[in-house]
Amino acid sequence: MSNASSSRAILPEGWPQPRGYANGMVAEGRVLMTGGLVGWDAQGVFAQGFVGQLRQTFMNIKAVVEAGGGRVEDIVRLTWYVTDIQSYRDSLREMGPVYREVFGRHFPAMAVVAVTALVEPEALLEIEATAVIAG
Repeated sequence: MSNASSSRAILPEGWPQPRGYANGMVAEGRVLMTGGLVGWDAQGVFAQGFVGQLRQTFMNIKAVVEAGGGRVEDIVRLTWYVTDIQSYRDSLREMGPVYREVFGRHFPAMAVVAVTALVEPEALLEIEATAVIAG
């Protein structure tokens, strides 16, 4: 099985380069989809604050993708669900370094959705990931 990523970002001609995400992705390989992952550790303890939960959620996504035989570069989509859009906006400056710490400079297609609540009452956000693993 090849470990080379088979995905690439799509940028329609004449469109400006987006910051921190791709407009679209094209990929070939095995599809891996995560459930909605939250910012708790393996013992079910939530990290503190929005950015703390975000870091833990990113690490959980990375762990699931790697358990499925992939790498973070294989992620083609992240869909975020946040309970407080203002906390998301207020944390933008802190999120970039946290994102790059876990995922490097790989920026797949992303969407952020504001929701009123999540199943886990302590969760401030939940993220679903889709990866396409080459090979």
